[in-house]
Amino acid sequence: MQERRIEPRLLCADLVDIRWKDEGGRTRRTVANLEDISLSGACLQVDLPIPLETNLRIGHRKGELQGRIRYCVYREIGYFLGVQFEPGSKWSQRLFRPLHLLDPRKLVPRSRVGGAAQAEAVC
Repeated sequence: MQERRIEPRLLCADLVDIRWKDEGGRTRRTVANLEDISLSGACLQVDLPIPLETNLRIGHRKGELQGRIRYCVYREIGYFLGVQFEPGSKWSQRLFRPLHLLDPRKLVPRSRVGGAAQAEAVC
């Protein structure tokens, strides 16, 4: 799949509460693992599929983000949801910093040992 995001995607790991309405109009709720995040979207891992275009609320320690599901794919360990945040619901590291957060752009070669480069994570 071709990367279409304009802003950088940060890798992360944190549990978030998600809520949505199913086809019958009932409010559903589950815990999701936040896999990555950017200003305009996120990837969540969940145990069950959620239909495309479903509106979703992602609750975190200091508030919530609102978005819409753009993809839902099954991979060996669960369903991965691509969520595009609604206008006015942009992610800010100042408001919500996931427990584990890594900017892959900050991985820099540290030294060469036996021809293999070592990388150091700078968060």
